[in-house]
This record gives sequence, C-alpha cells and structure tokens, in this order.
Amino acid sequence: MTLPRRRFLQVAASALALPALSRSAQAETYPARPVRLVVPFAPAGASDIIARLVGPALSERLGQQVVVENRSGAGGNIGTESVVRATADGYTLLVVGGFNAINTTLYDKLSFVFARDIVPVAGIARMPNVMLVLPTFPAATVPEFIAYAKANPEKINFGSGGTGSPTHLSGELFKMMTSINMVHLPYRGAGPALIDLLGGQLQTMFPTLPSAIGYIRGGKLRALGVTPAKRSEAVPDVPSIGEFVPGYDAGDWYGVGAPAGTPPEIVERLNKDINAVLTDPEMKSRLTELGMTPIPASQTEFTRFIADETEKWSKVVKFSGAKPD
Repeated sequence: MTLPRRRFLQVAASALALPALSRSAQAETYPARPVRLVVPFAPAGASDIIARLVGPALSERLGQQVVVENRSGAGGNIGTESVVRATADGYTLLVVGGFNAINTTLYDKLSFVFARDIVPVAGIARMPNVMLVLPTFPAATVPEFIAYAKANPEKINFGSGGTGSPTHLSGELFKMMTSINMVHLPYRGAGPALIDLLGGQLQTMFPTLPSAIGYIRGGKLRALGVTPAKRSEAVPDVPSIGEFVPGYDAGDWYGVGAPAGTPPEIVERLNKDINAVLTDPEMKSRLTELGMTPIPASQTEFTRFIADETEKWSKVVKFSGAKPD
C-alpha cells in the first residue's frame, strides 16, 4: 500500500499519540530491564553491523543492556511485524531502514502498515551506494555513461542484490531520471553480483560503498559517482551522481523504531540518547570508516525523513514495475 507523504505524516503522528493507560510512571522508571533491538535481517549485514556498533554505546547511556536479536525474512517484513506485535513499552525496538520505505509500495499485502504501526524514534546513519563499472568500460564519467547508454539502448546490464533492494532501486532511479535503458539482473545478494561485475558479465552496479570500497581503492572497479546528494568522506574524489543528474539522491539508511503506542516520554528519551551516541567523536569516526554518515535528528525530523523516502521510492517502484521475489 502506498501512502502519500502528507498521509504518512498524519498516520505516524496519530500512532505516536495513541492513548496509553497511564504509563507515565512506567516512563519515569524506564528502562528497568534489558532492551531488545530487533534486526530484521541475518547477521553480518549492514543493519546488523550498525545495531552491534550502536547497541553497546546505547546500553551505557540507558544503564541497561541492549540485546540485538536477528529475525530475518521477507525483505525485512518478518522482523518488522514481530515488533509491530510487541508490547509498546520501549523494551522492544526495531532497526528500521530504506527497506521499510520501499516495502510500503513493493508489497501489495502486508499484515501491518509501517507508518501506522511503527513509531520513528531516531535516525542512525545513511549509507551511500556507488555506481561502478570496470576500468575498461568505455565511459569514465557519469555523463559519458549516459551518452553511451543512449547510443547503445538495452545493451547494458546492471546487477543488484535482489528485486526491490536499495541496490536495485538506486539503478531504477538513475534510469528514470536520465531516460536511459538498462536491463536489471537481480541476484541473491550483492556479493554474487559484484563477482559478475568483476568478471564482465555485468556492465554496472550500484552496491553499498562499504562493500565496494576495497575494489575501488585497489583499482579493480571504477567509481563513477556516489548516490547521495553530497560526496562521501570515505571517497572524496568521487563525485556525487547528483552533480551531473540534478536532484538524484539515493542510498540506504538506518534508524530505530518502536511499536505504535510506545509512551512519548520513552520515545523522547531514546531519541535523546541515540543522538548523544551519534555525536560522540569516536562513534562518528567508526561510522565514517565504514562509509556511513551519522544522521542525528529529532523524532519529528526523522518522521519527515521517512515520509519523504516513502514517497520517493513509491514512484520508483511503480516506474520499475518491481515485484517481490
């Protein structure tokens, strides 16, 4: 189900304001026991790495352990649903991300409405994707790539980590905004797609920067541009695609959400503590080393960010005709 930005904000605001049966005392003593942070993907992925990086620092601020729990499946929907159905007391949290914004439109029938059933708590980080080609590819810049693609329609294959993934839709957004044709080849994970890009079976790909930075620095792959609107500190010499395609802005992002009805006082406490973790110089340095950018924000700002992302990706999903595998 697609929610326009204004409707998303209205639904999210209503979810945050759901009446609670006098939970003020509970909020005052929060947290009194360990907090569970659900990662809706398997271990070792980006969302899991972020959770295990931020979790210990958040534990110190809360005075209770933050326990990371992986519940993968259905593109993040299984883990998300488990949190939707959890008690709204602040003791079960969710690592939210771009997949939630995408899945709102990608999946026709979900047992929950993300904007209604999950309250945005705080942002954590944005993770750029990067447009890659082999060094031998006959285009060394984004404008040259666009010109080549227009002169060779449908002769360029681009791979992704799966249909509907950020690595897929970053490419679809590029197609939509440049009016070029590329054939999408989905893989079961970005790793196998990168291998085929290195082997010449693919002409381009939009993987996450952390997964590709070794190949870029080693000269095995050429980075034409990073997907966020601004350049990445990790590869400052690589331009943003938006420098050549005005308005292009893509990439993955992660944050924390909670079940609808979680007391506002607890949401505010968590937002404050997570933002404090992100502004710590050591944490910022560790995230930057991974190619990520911290995105501390108020709860209201993070809610608007998710609404904007949901609206943007709904258009791209419809343009691409993507359906879940």
